[in-house]
Formats: sequence, structure tokens, C-alpha cells
Amino acid sequence: MSDVTSIVLIGVGGQGTILVSKILTHALMSHGYDVKMSEVHGMAQRGGSVSTQVRFGKKVHSPLVGKGEADILVAFEKMEAARGLGCLKQDGILIVNDFEIVPLPVAAGRVPYPDGILDALSDKVRTIAFDAAGTAEALGQTRAMNVVLLGALVEALSLEALNVRDSVAELVPEASREVNLLAFDAGRDMARARL
Repeated sequence: MSDVTSIVLIGVGGQGTILVSKILTHALMSHGYDVKMSEVHGMAQRGGSVSTQVRFGKKVHSPLVGKGEADILVAFEKMEAARGLGCLKQDGILIVNDFEIVPLPVAAGRVPYPDGILDALSDKVRTIAFDAAGTAEALGQTRAMNVVLLGALVEALSLEALNVRDSVAELVPEASREVNLLAFDAGRDMARARL
């Protein structure tokens, strides 16, 4: 068994995927882990996919997570979860935001948004799905859905020994610090209820 944990976060440009990776990396390094992080922006500014890979352990040699090697996949959008599923280990955990961002071909009416994505994913892998955007909106800031998902990730990987709340407080803008801390706690609670 490897002493390196591999995490993939995937979303659409503007969802805060990279910020979550930076917060997580900061917390892991503060706790003494060797951490490597990689980012793929793609067409992020045009609503395209964004993915980040974070690997941590005693000694990490590469930031890249190969096909079928991720211990956990965090998807900020349902279709992105389906797109990134191949990177997840057979016994890995999928955390998915029950949220749709309509891509251009769907918006143009050329193809429909696929139905039943969450059911199909749940049939294949252990899945924790919930409405992170709705949770963040109820807290007063929809943009904090990324930190809701971060809380779920911390809970799913049993990383409570890390002081991720301090990293959230340090790396998010001061004006949104309080709501992001609430979002982080809400994500942990939601994941705990589904584990």
C-alpha cells in the first residue's frame, strides 16, 4: 500500500477549483506532509474544464495522478464527474456537487444535458453527492460552494488532524472569510452524514 494519497479536483472555470487545491496544499504542508500539486486550466476562461491534482505523503515524487490512481475525485459539477471518473481507483471515493453548468452545445440546443448522471456514477463507485451550491447559497454566498466541497473532502479522507480552517481563513478574501468558514463546516457535516 502506498503512503501517498492522490486527489483529483475537477470543475468548470470560475468554480474555485484551483483555490481549493491551494488551501488544501497549504494545510497539508503546514502539517508537515510532502505535497505536489498540478493544475490544468484548459479553456477555463470560456467555461471549459479545470482540473487540479494534489498528492501528499511522506515523500511524493510526482504531482501527476495517472488513470485509475486517485484515492478521491472531487467534482464541482455533475458532467465533470463523469468526465473525470477514469482517474479514480476502483475503491476510491467520488464527491460530486449535484449542480449543472450547461455547456455551449447544450445551451445551443444541439444536444441534451445527460439525465441520470448521479445514478450512473453511484452504480460504478462509492459516491457522496449533495447540493454544495444550494448549501453555499443558504449561507449567503453561492461562490463558497467550492469550500463546501473542500469540507466534504477533508471529512471523507479523515483529515481532521489538519487545521484546514486556518488555511481557509488565511487564503480566502477577508470579506468572505466568515461565510467560507461556515461553508467548510457545512461540507464536513454533509459528508459525515453520508459516509
